[in-house]
Amino acid sequence: MTDLNQKTSVRILTTGGTIEKSYCESEGTLKNRASIIREGLISSLRLPYTHLELESILNKDSLEMDNSDRDQICAAIARTAEKGDPIVILHGTDTMSVTAEYCFDKMGTPAVPVVFTGAMRPMGFIDSDARQNVTEALLAARLLSPGFYIAFHNRVFAIPGARKNLETGTFEAV
Repeated sequence: MTDLNQKTSVRILTTGGTIEKSYCESEGTLKNRASIIREGLISSLRLPYTHLELESILNKDSLEMDNSDRDQICAAIARTAEKGDPIVILHGTDTMSVTAEYCFDKMGTPAVPVVFTGAMRPMGFIDSDARQNVTEALLAARLLSPGFYIAFHNRVFAIPGARKNLETGTFEAV
């Protein structure tokens, strides 16, 4: 039997999205500025069996992403997967399934699990789902076999085969 509690590294690639938006008082805006994941979320998690490595790829709202941005994400996944550790991608929910399927179409099945997640509300909001989704994605990345996935609201979806449901505010199988 495999020891599921051995020390494992997980690599987090950040791309922006709602999960990383922050409020600017002087402008009165909610925008993607710089990655706030390390200080705002990762530092508060108790992960004695997990070593995290963070890398910021983009800092965009996913509705502003195009295929050149998705190519950057694919290149980062390919480069990071060579290290042999599971990968979690923080991404905006509006086009998360588009990017995940783009990567699957371009790369096929990666050598490691690649789990996309994000949040419907920014990390700094009291009712944010960011902490739940990131925590679940980190665990899923450690347990899943190689492939592309979306982990969201206590469910995991294989890619291709998931989409955001705007009416329910979560993801579903297609």
